[in-house]
Amino acid sequence: MAAYAVCVRDGQLLLARSPAPDGTPEWVLPGGGMESGEDPYDTVRREVTEETGYRIEVTGLLGVDSLRLTLPDRRLFRRPADYHALRLVYAGRITGGELRNEVNGSTDLAAWHDLTAVPALTRVPLIDTALRLWRERPPTGHLEAEPLREAREAREAQDARDD
Repeated sequence: MAAYAVCVRDGQLLLARSPAPDGTPEWVLPGGGMESGEDPYDTVRREVTEETGYRIEVTGLLGVDSLRLTLPDRRLFRRPADYHALRLVYAGRITGGELRNEVNGSTDLAAWHDLTAVPALTRVPLIDTALRLWRERPPTGHLEAEPLREAREAREAQDARDD
């Protein structure tokens, strides 16, 4: 399970850059995996600070992104692995700190991007899902079927296989 933040200020989205499985840099939402016993609320605040230098106030739970993939097993004569990712997406407001890049972590750059420029970025599909949650604010925290969801899941499955 992981927790991510959508931080929008003055028409800009806060993102971090991370290497894709093939090494190509791609933009991600600040956030990441929960530590054992950690509350997801604390996870998102910790991860945003680690990856961007900012402290945030969590202003709401936007929703949950659930992704299930079947990954091939690389061990001889084993079955494919069933992988299920649950990603909590929060809205966040910057309350302090200064923008900086993470050192020796999973990301190497933090930056603000105009919302209108996000579609042209090399980015993970979760950004599009999170922005839909942020814009639509569905009361259930669940988006209606996305026309590109199957393509997104296929791409993520391929990326995982390429690891």
